[in-house]
Amino acid sequence: MVASSVNAILRVIEEMHRHLDQELTINDMARTAMFSKFHFTRVFSEVTGTSPRRFLSALRLQEAKGLLLTTELTVADISSQVGYSSVGTFSSRFKACVGVSPSRFREVRGNVRELDLDPADHRASTHRISLRGRLVLPGDRPIGPVFVGLFPSSIPQGRPARYLVADGPGPFELHHLPEGDWHVLAHSIPYSGLSASGGDDHGTRNALSVGRRGPVTMQVGVRPMPVDILLRPADPWDPPVLLAVPGDAAGWKSAA
Repeated sequence: MVASSVNAILRVIEEMHRHLDQELTINDMARTAMFSKFHFTRVFSEVTGTSPRRFLSALRLQEAKGLLLTTELTVADISSQVGYSSVGTFSSRFKACVGVSPSRFREVRGNVRELDLDPADHRASTHRISLRGRLVLPGDRPIGPVFVGLFPSSIPQGRPARYLVADGPGPFELHHLPEGDWHVLAHSIPYSGLSASGGDDHGTRNALSVGRRGPVTMQVGVRPMPVDILLRPADPWDPPVLLAVPGDAAGWKSAA
């Protein structure tokens, strides 16, 4: 991707941050990028891995997570402050992307003990699909626990089909996986960041490392090739990590 396109998308993302409480149309964003509407939508998806609307929604929910933890604003006030006219719509969207309701997220200070997985009980199947891989963290990146999840899309939102939290870089294995095409997404927060934030930085860019592979096809009777996931510093155009991962580090466990 050429630098001019990336810079144009960064201008749009900065505009999104400034106007989280306002309606931003695709036409507004395209004008900021100085692209046609259709060219802008295509380039934005190429740079970020998701659509402009989904990215803006993710930024709004990321801001809401911070407000829930750092203010005493009501859920209704927060929903309005991040651009939702209906608190019901906001709460439904928050739970779908973060994994718990806004009130529950505030109650547990973001420290969710475990995630609800797909209601289909894949463990009951007589078929066993496992995925092995290795998490690679460059030497200049701070060490911390690594969340690895199997997601239907290329952004870490909503409920993973399977997940685990590793102590750090190294081999990993996910078990009892459903068939289909899945994205393997990982992110890591250094232990120093965990202690400073009470268990999770809730999507901020402070020393956050991210990595992804996919789509990877899971098929009964066919062992998927091992995957290496290189963790790198999160870029401004990476979608926020909205999922509330199991929180304190000592209590994290596999749910594969």
